[in-house]
Amino acid sequence: MDPKTAHKGNIQAGLGIKFATGTYNYQDYFLNAATGVRTLGAVDQSIQLGDGGTGVTAEINAYYNFTHRFGLYGNFYYLVSPKDVNGVLRSTNPASATTVATTGDVLSVPDQFLIRFGATLAVNKFDFSLGVRDDCLPVKDLVGGNDGFRRPGYIIAAEPGITYRIGKSVSLYGYAPIAIIRDRTQSVPDIRTTQLTGKYTHGDAAFADYVVNVGVTVKF
Repeated sequence: MDPKTAHKGNIQAGLGIKFATGTYNYQDYFLNAATGVRTLGAVDQSIQLGDGGTGVTAEINAYYNFTHRFGLYGNFYYLVSPKDVNGVLRSTNPASATTVATTGDVLSVPDQFLIRFGATLAVNKFDFSLGVRDDCLPVKDLVGGNDGFRRPGYIIAAEPGITYRIGKSVSLYGYAPIAIIRDRTQSVPDIRTTQLTGKYTHGDAAFADYVVNVGVTVKF
């Protein structure tokens, strides 16, 4: 909406492309402690520089101010990754027949999304905010297949933040989402393995207790 007439609130929609620029098959040497033999293989998915897939991003940002000091905000971001798997083998060791059958031996190219909403309070040159944040890597993609190894799950966090305004054009900000709920959900290979073997399978994951985001915004 036109900022000249929409004084209390506004909404912004965005559409973009995420290119497959980061290395998705970076390799390093793995040491076998028992034999002393080093084997070259792809590093873990969590530290690969990319996923090998081109995606489409969609986002919505909105706010509404009830007064000149107090308001609400909301953000939504989704990355659609149509590519199924990137062909990178998860391990240097030969995969079991079950792992191959469930496609857990190759790396997936997953979707991702982020939801944020909360309230802000302006005090002099400071803007204080408190909100809820949901970072998620879904089990299934909106478009394309759901094969391959991934670590799906979500983090629901309380997100306090502070912004300091320097004049009318520069602001310093800091946000520190603190995890409240952390859940590593079953991936598609996990579900298939459970069905094939009759034994409940649930892969691993690691979640941070908190994250610190700091930055600068400049209006031209």
